[in-house]
Amino acid sequence: MILARYVSNRFLRSLLTVAAVFLLILLLIDMIEMIRRFSGDDIGVSGAARLAALNVAGSFYSILPLITVLAGIALFLGLARSSEMVAIRASGRSALKVVTAPAVTAGLVGALAVALLNPMVAVTGQRYDEAVAEIQRDGQQTVSVGDSALWLRQAVIEDGKEAGQVVIRASRTSPDATTLYDATFLVFDQDSGPARRIEAREARLEPGEWHLSGVRDYRLDRPNPEAEAVAGETLSLASDLTAQRIRDGFGRPEAVPVWQLPSFIAGLERAGFSAARHRVWFQMELARPFLMAAMIFIAAAFTMRHIRGRNTGVAVLLAFGAGIGLFFLRNLAQVLGDNGQVVPAMAAWTPPLVGALLAVALILQREDG
Repeated sequence: MILARYVSNRFLRSLLTVAAVFLLILLLIDMIEMIRRFSGDDIGVSGAARLAALNVAGSFYSILPLITVLAGIALFLGLARSSEMVAIRASGRSALKVVTAPAVTAGLVGALAVALLNPMVAVTGQRYDEAVAEIQRDGQQTVSVGDSALWLRQAVIEDGKEAGQVVIRASRTSPDATTLYDATFLVFDQDSGPARRIEAREARLEPGEWHLSGVRDYRLDRPNPEAEAVAGETLSLASDLTAQRIRDGFGRPEAVPVWQLPSFIAGLERAGFSAARHRVWFQMELARPFLMAAMIFIAAAFTMRHIRGRNTGVAVLLAFGAGIGLFFLRNLAQVLGDNGQVVPAMAAWTPPLVGALLAVALILQREDG
C-alpha cells in the first residue's frame, strides 16, 4: 500500500507538471490564432485572451489522454533512472502490480475529468460560440430540442437586409431534417413584433423556401385573427435555411454536458433525428477513464525497464508513438460509430481494451518472463 501510494503521488506530480505546460502552450497558440482570425474586428489582446481562455478548455480536454501517456513516460523514466525500479523489482514486486497503482490513479483522474471538466468544456464552448457569433454578426439561426417539440429560428431577409425573425415549432421531423410535421411558423416583424402565425400539417424545406401543406394562416394585425384566418392547401415561405444548417445547429455532441446527454438524446430521437453521434460520444466519455488507464500501461510497456543512453530516446518514441496510435484508433472508431458502421459501445470501448491488453502482454513478456 505504501509503495502504491508513493508511485501514485509521483504520477500525479508528473501529470500536473505536463498538464500545466501543455495548458500554457495551448493558451498561447489560441491567443495567436484569435489575433490572426479576428484581426479585422479590432478585438485587441484582451479580447483575444478572453476567446482563447474560453476555447482552450476544449482543446486541453481533447488531448488529455496524450498528456496522460507523457506523464506515464516521465514517471517510469524517473523511476528507472534513479534505480528505484530496480529496487522495487528486487524486493519481489511484480511489474504489473507496480503499474496498476498509477493506472488506477489515471482512471480516477479521467473519471473526475468526465464528471467536472466535461460540463465546464460544454459551458465554455457555448460561450465561445456565442462570443464568435457576436463578433461576426452571423448568429441568425438556432436549433433546440424541447421535451415535446423541435424549435428553429431563422431570419426574414428582404432586399438583402434582416426584416424580422421566424420562430418555428414542430412536433417532429424527418431524419434528414427536410420535412417538419405539425409545424407552426410565428413571424415577427422587425418593428411591430408578432405579425403572422402559420400552422401547417407538413412543411418541406426546398432551396430558398419552405413549402407548406395543410395551411391555416393567421394575420395577427387584424382585429380578429381567428375569425379572419385563411385556410389553404399550400403556401410558400422564404427561408435561408438548409438541411445541413439545421443539423449543424445542434452543435457538436461535446457541447452538451455529459450529465444532460441521455435526456438530449431522447429529445433528438423524439423529434425524429438520428442521435448516433451523441450516443457514440456518450459512450466515449464513459470509456475515457479506461482510455487514460490504458495509456499508463502503454507507457510502462516501453519505459519501465532500466535503460541507458540512446535506448532511452527510442523507448520514449515507441511509447509516445503507441499512445498516439491508440488515440487515433479511438478517433477512427468514433468516426465509424458516427457513420453507423460500428455500434456505439464497440466504438468506445474496443480501442482502450485492445490497447491495454496488448500493453499488459508486452509488460508480462518483458518484465515477468
